[in-house]
Amino acid sequence: MTVALTLIGKPDCHLCDDARAVVGRVVADLGGSGTAPDVSVEELSIADDEALRERYWEMIPVVLVNGRQHCYWRVDADRLTAAISAAANMEEDR
Repeated sequence: MTVALTLIGKPDCHLCDDARAVVGRVVADLGGSGTAPDVSVEELSIADDEALRERYWEMIPVVLVNGRQHCYWRVDADRLTAAISAAANMEEDR
């Protein structure tokens, strides 16, 4: 049961830096619990991908959970933790 997080941002973006920090804390906190799902984190930049730039340029940072948009601009740690848990539970139910 692995949950995939994708952080979409760009260089020199203070909101992206804030989002990266929240994602890092949430993943670290989940790693400390024995029943937590595995979480993979991928970071993509709109500066490197035209399709991402066209889709998300007004919204960065954007966080996807298992490929689905979870949030943009600000990342709430409690809400992200809940989304990761829900995504992991959906995978278990399959």
